[in-house]
Amino acid sequence: MLKISQLHKSYPIGDSSLHVLKGIDLSVEDGEMVAIMGSSGSGKSTLLNIIGMLDEADEGEYILDGLPIKDLTEKKAAVYRNKFLGFIFQSFNLINYKTALENVALPLYYQGMKRKQRQELAMFHLEKVGLAGWAQHLPKELSGGQNQRVAIARALAANPKLLLADEPTGALDTKTSYEIMEFIQQLNDEGKTILMVTHEEDIANMCKRIVRLRDGVIMEDKKVKQVRAEQYV
Repeated sequence: MLKISQLHKSYPIGDSSLHVLKGIDLSVEDGEMVAIMGSSGSGKSTLLNIIGMLDEADEGEYILDGLPIKDLTEKKAAVYRNKFLGFIFQSFNLINYKTALENVALPLYYQGMKRKQRQELAMFHLEKVGLAGWAQHLPKELSGGQNQRVAIARALAANPKLLLADEPTGALDTKTSYEIMEFIQQLNDEGKTILMVTHEEDIANMCKRIVRLRDGVIMEDKKVKQVRAEQYV
């Protein structure tokens, strides 16, 4: 599914540079659920941005679903993101003036799908996250947990190969966090590959593998006994 070899990334700071990623090697197989952990400045967000084609490495190899990801134009990167990836963000990143249904349908619009078809598919995914009755509501009319469910439905709409979740429970209370994690675990049970950045140990332990970064280097990469969120919900 995903293979990264000897990935390096630096950012200029004045007359010098900050070496953020220092030779990262990482492979993720189909159906895995992996947590990436690390303190602020460890490089986890930079790594996720590169995997998400929002940034590009200085050196190294990145292969996604057998396709080398390198020297992409912004247009090509956008096409690949829409084809391969689904994003779930801490801040939801919903469009405030669009309904839940319209937000979920947006990736399908960029795929060129006809309006009726994308609305039907968007409603299908809203039903999947339990929000069919809220389809015509704006984000401001929904709770944090409901907005995150809309964001998950949007991420699933284009049937991505890989779900990237950046602190998906970071803006939620504990009970709602576990409800969202229960749903994410169900997606993984159905075969969806998930890569998640989190700073919360309890959330990381709800994945099946934890990769720990420190100062741009992987310090630990191990499989863990998955804690099921449903026991806390």
